[in-house]
Amino acid sequence: MKSQWECFLQNLGVWEGSFTNFSPQGTLLNDTSSRLSLEGLNNNQTVRLTLSRSGKDDVIREFMSVGGGLLFFENGSFSEGLIQLGPFSEFGAELAFVHENRRLRLVQLFDKNGHLNGLTLIREHLAGTPATERPPLQINDLLGEWRGQAVTIYRDLRSSDIYSTTLKIQLDDTGRLIQSTSFGDVSRQAALRLRTITSTATIKGSIILFDQDPEKQVQVLLLPDGASVTSPLQVLLRQSLFLEAGWLIQPNLRQRMIRSYNDKGEWVSLTLVTEEKV
Repeated sequence: MKSQWECFLQNLGVWEGSFTNFSPQGTLLNDTSSRLSLEGLNNNQTVRLTLSRSGKDDVIREFMSVGGGLLFFENGSFSEGLIQLGPFSEFGAELAFVHENRRLRLVQLFDKNGHLNGLTLIREHLAGTPATERPPLQINDLLGEWRGQAVTIYRDLRSSDIYSTTLKIQLDDTGRLIQSTSFGDVSRQAALRLRTITSTATIKGSIILFDQDPEKQVQVLLLPDGASVTSPLQVLLRQSLFLEAGWLIQPNLRQRMIRSYNDKGEWVSLTLVTEEKV
């Protein structure tokens, strides 16, 4: 099993792309070209990050270890964000996928009152390789049954959990979306029983709004390059919450990443689901 540092090193290279900002309603606000270098120094004992964006000062950071609000999966995919939701403070996190020569990253930000405030989609490819992108995600891309495997890693670095997943997405006669998620264990001989969660949502253009509970409304925003971002419209103290991003890598291959917080507002775990359409 790779160490967190070894997982981080999967991201070394020069990544070219763009930062695209959206309103919470999915309106494109601006798009800025970017170049991000992750360079290994001292036999990869140190990593220097240099981010250049047009019209902005360069950002330079050096890493000799990783931790805090940052966790990596073995393929280099990761999430970084606040480890604690607090009163009257801004909140947010980044969820980032790595696949072959591409990275797709999504940043969700919430204001001091807990309202969703802004979204940033970052699309990158390794310098010198094709910048092939997927079309913008559509509802029809998601319909059907998806089966896959989830890996959950924990902030306290206890052993990870691996389990099977099934996601079914369909429309009813009124055009309302019905989603059923089932997950069960494949690593501990059924120590985790199969569980199913069903929810429904209203579709409004590129927004899927899960509005069954008026006090815990969650929206999914469909974005360019096969991306989606799942956000509570408002994060509340003393309620558990999750932030999610998705990437349709191929028509029948999708990944989802979920960053989960408990009802004390503490970041607990990070899950990567890799699923294929049946």
